[in-house]
Amino acid sequence: MNRICILGGGFGGLYTALELSRQPWPEPPQITLVDRQERFVFAPLLYELLTGEMEDWEVAPRFQDLLPPGSVQFRRGSVQAIDPQARRVELEDGQSLEYDALVLALGGETPLESVPGAAEFAFPFRTLADAQRLRAHLKALEDRDPAQPVALAIAGAGASGVELACKLADRLGWRGRIRLIELGSQILSGFALSSREAAQEALAQRRVQVELQTKVLGIEALGENGAPPFHLQLQRLETQEIATDLVDAVLWTVGTRPAAVIANLDLPKTERGRLQVLSTLQTPTFPEIFALGDAAAVVDAEGKPVPATAQAAFQQAGYCAWNLWALLTQERPLLPFRYFSLGEMLSLGVDTAVLSALGGLTLTGPLGYLARRTAYLVRLPTLEHQLKVGWNWITRPLWQGLLAR
Repeated sequence: MNRICILGGGFGGLYTALELSRQPWPEPPQITLVDRQERFVFAPLLYELLTGEMEDWEVAPRFQDLLPPGSVQFRRGSVQAIDPQARRVELEDGQSLEYDALVLALGGETPLESVPGAAEFAFPFRTLADAQRLRAHLKALEDRDPAQPVALAIAGAGASGVELACKLADRLGWRGRIRLIELGSQILSGFALSSREAAQEALAQRRVQVELQTKVLGIEALGENGAPPFHLQLQRLETQEIATDLVDAVLWTVGTRPAAVIANLDLPKTERGRLQVLSTLQTPTFPEIFALGDAAAVVDAEGKPVPATAQAAFQQAGYCAWNLWALLTQERPLLPFRYFSLGEMLSLGVDTAVLSALGGLTLTGPLGYLARRTAYLVRLPTLEHQLKVGWNWITRPLWQGLLAR
């Protein structure tokens, strides 16, 4: 019996496991999915947890509820080391897993060490725990004197920063004093012009202060035990002026790096520490090791780099599962990855979004929100979860209307 070990339960890892369970195996393999958390996180919908538009179970279902029983075994644990020569994974609890094929889908981490005080006081936004921690902090700020504004600074004006700014502005309303700080010269660098224009309009309507070409120099807590307010030190790159302001929280969305276990792995990597892989998603030196998502510098069949997005990881999972099946059964050739961009989607507040699709189609406002919701609903991991979430979206407004009477 072949043993397949999948490290990481994000888009790449979970969807690879689900696809593997559907392959026509002559003899079903032993498939083990390892993740340090008990829940999968549908990251593009994490922002909805801050505004109450969605519930935790919708965005972060348990792996045990998603994986087919008998086909995929879930193992909660943290990976300590990987030995490619011995084909063995060491876990932090001292146990080990032997494998015939390995999938590295450990995702990325938010680097916080480059700015003094960021690791101690900033709020990253990548995991369910991050969202819950930020939500609790916001509630504490809202429970203060109702006349007291809530001042938030968001570092990074990429997709995550922009979506957070719009959602938090809608949550806080007139009390919100939100600043979006970006080192570059524009927001949403690399996005379509239609997406940037829609985002700029949404930010302006919500009175979000956008500060371009501005660098965060440091964060210092003034309250006891790291409590707010915080001193936020900034530098304006055009004038070299340095300013210090008071804020109630600093949210950090800048950058991503591979997990530490990837950094310690003796396999070919790029300058940014991502694993080099062939177009079949295999590592060059160990064909039984596959890598995808944020952990890998994926190239397509033409050798072009593939963006590190949830959309790309979702597509890579299908190819990874097929190629694992083809490698282990020797029944079909391995396929080079072919990426097909489906466009861009951004939440721009409560009940509003922008969708920029191929062919120049752009949907904004409530129509964009509906299109985004529908697109993500059909991408949720299993049909059962899709039906549960879809039914909840339909019935929740009805229950809320009845309770409001």
